[in-house]
Amino acid sequence: MRISEIARKTAETDIALTLNLDGAGNSVIDSGCGFLNHMLTLFAKHAGFDLNLRCKGDVEVDYHHTTEDIGIALGKAFYTALGDKRGITRYGDIVLPMDEALIRVAVDISGRDYCAMSLELPTAKVGDFDTELCEEFWLAFVREAKLTLHVTQLAGKNSHHIIEGVFKATARALGKAVSVDEKHKDEIPSTKGVL
Repeated sequence: MRISEIARKTAETDIALTLNLDGAGNSVIDSGCGFLNHMLTLFAKHAGFDLNLRCKGDVEVDYHHTTEDIGIALGKAFYTALGDKRGITRYGDIVLPMDEALIRVAVDISGRDYCAMSLELPTAKVGDFDTELCEEFWLAFVREAKLTLHVTQLAGKNSHHIIEGVFKATARALGKAVSVDEKHKDEIPSTKGVL
């Protein structure tokens, strides 16, 4: 089983996280931020990953440190759980509608971190969550997961729907990318022999 546990403690956050890439989409999430809890629950469900997360952060300041540090911890857990990446499909993509929003995501588990996000969020907040933190979360995740992520908003006028679409679409693309390619299950999906 591809499982990892991460503990990360800083002056700003204290995080305990368990990730199972071969799960059933189950999650127990307590980030201290209701909107982020919802997005991470969607992420686990749509990727088919089991995710348990507890974070105590300085949310009395804002949600920035919590959001970024959870992205860091989840990226590290993802990278660790994949091991040598033997047998993975490596690539995943999707075009996902979320009501009026339409999101395109493409992933390459390449061993190289690159994140390109093209979002036009019409509001600065969804509830008390700063919408700019969506991109901060994925930048932190990508740096630690060592993968390439392209996210493009093709349509959308509702920040909540756009961000929810980003989390669902990225989850679906990652779920595809980590799935085992039965034809090549004993191979590293690269001509270099490593990822």
